[in-house]
Order: sequence, then structure tokens, then C-alpha cells
Amino acid sequence: MAVLTIVLVVVGLMVAVRAYNKMTMGRCRCTARLDGKVVIVTGANTGIGKEAARDLAARGARVILACRDLQKADQARDDIVASTGNRNVLIRQLDLLSLASVRAFAKGVLQTESRLDVLINNAGAGGLPNQRTPDGLTMGMQANHFGPFLLTCLLLDLLRKTQGSRLIMVSSMAHPYGHFDIDNMDCEKSYNGFYLYCNSKLCNILTAQYIAQKVKGVTANSLHPGVVQTDILRNVKTAWIRNVADRGIGLLFKSAAEGAQTTIHLAVSEEGGRVTGKYFSDLKVTAPGGPANVPGLAEQMWKRSEKYVKLADDERPFRD
Repeated sequence: MAVLTIVLVVVGLMVAVRAYNKMTMGRCRCTARLDGKVVIVTGANTGIGKEAARDLAARGARVILACRDLQKADQARDDIVASTGNRNVLIRQLDLLSLASVRAFAKGVLQTESRLDVLINNAGAGGLPNQRTPDGLTMGMQANHFGPFLLTCLLLDLLRKTQGSRLIMVSSMAHPYGHFDIDNMDCEKSYNGFYLYCNSKLCNILTAQYIAQKVKGVTANSLHPGVVQTDILRNVKTAWIRNVADRGIGLLFKSAAEGAQTTIHLAVSEEGGRVTGKYFSDLKVTAPGGPANVPGLAEQMWKRSEKYVKLADDERPFRD
């Protein structure tokens, strides 16, 4: 009886969590078209990024899928084209674990595109090992922050030139739980994978905040997509942990299409083009936690990040 009671309680909690998520889940109802507009979505070969790209392609946008794995990106493109009828969906290789790749991608965009209406920094990863990239940066921090940060710096002038452009940073509700040390951003002193992930997601929020402070004419916002059934834990090596997490997330939480709704809202809605420097969850402005509210931290993060990615003078979007 005791075991049966425990099982019933667990099942009841799972049903309650699922029901709560369904009741509070936001869905973008905006019908705006994006014909003639250019959108970049990083990590668009799967999960939230793919579903956001699909929606924006269905609205008529020219969508650039910025992906590391070209084979998966090709499959994603075929799927998006088939489901939307929009053939103006392009693939460009982008490996955030290589700053040279980020620079090459940005150079290609600047050579081929005369405008950039929406940049969605969606790509991210959890469970990456405690290893350094060829750039000498911690893998998790480069994938989630330093790579997207550099990409944003390199494309910010094109965003500035495009009237009504938008920058969207996909962050996480994990951001308040990091032990953020501006002098240990890349774990030079000590390493903790959980706190590194939280810190990287905090940096996503701070990036949007700083751009909102500095740039007029570009809205910059961050968001928590919800706990979503994606393959973000694909790098976790312990199989049983990954399997349990995947099954639990699949039963309890959002699908990728549901998780993409706040991203889509910020990309197409009137609010997304008017509000800037805010953090969103389920389509609503939400107060960020902890360090995201520390005065001056966004500027400190920005200037320190410029040094980590070795930003050249002609790459700096702000020169004051």
C-alpha cells in the first residue's frame, strides 16, 4: 500500500505540473507577415530554433539557419520548406565553439545581406565537458555566451542599419543560480558545470540589457523558453541520467513548438518591436533574478567579454 500511495502521489504531481504548464503556457497569436525581412536563427537544425525558424518562414521571411551540423541543417531546411512552401530558407555554417567560424559566418552575412531584421541567438548546450576550445575558452561558456556575444558584436551594425530590427537572446530560468564572478567568467579559478551554465545564461540577459542601454532603434530582449523537450542534454555522458531527464521532460513539459512561442512573440509582435532590455517568460515581461539586477554588471560583463573574444578595434560596436 505504501508503494502504491507513493506511485499515486508521484503520478498526481506529474499530472498537476503538466496541467499547470498547459494553463499558463503562452502562445503567440500575432499574424504579422515578414515578407522582405531577413532573420537569422542560430541552432536552427533542431528543437526551439527549428520551430521558430519554421514559423518565421511561414510568415514569408528570408530565414538563415545558422548551424554547426550541415547534414542536420539540410534535413531541417527540407522539412521547413515542405511545411511552409517558403524556399527562401538558407543554410550557413556556424560553429560557436570556433571564434574563427563565428567571424567567417558574420563576414558572409555582411557580404550577402543588405539588411538584418531579426537576430535570434538561440543555440546553446548543457552538459559540455570541462575542456577548452581551440580559442582557449571553456566549451560551455563559449557555446552559450562568448560565441553568441561575438556574433552579436559583428552583426550589430547591420541591425542598426535596418529600421525596426530586433535582437533576441534565448536565456534560461537558471540564470539567478550562478555564482557570478566577473574575474572568473571563464572558470580560470575554479570550475563548476552547473554554475557555468547559469552564468552563461545570465550573460545572455546582460548582453540584451547592455545593447538596450546603448543602441537606439534596435530592440534587445532575452527570454526563458520554459522547460522544453529538446536535445539540449545531448552532451551528458551518463546515459541513465540523460534518459530519465528526457523521459521526464517529455512527459511533463513543453514541446519544441510550444517552447518557441516566446521567441516568436519577440520576433513578430508589436511589443517585441517596442519594448527593449527586458526578460520574458511565456510571452510576458518577467523580473529577472539575482545578479541580473546588479547596477553596472552588464557593462562590466561586456567589456570583459570583449577581451575574452579578442575583439579587434574595427569589430567593436561601441568605441567609447
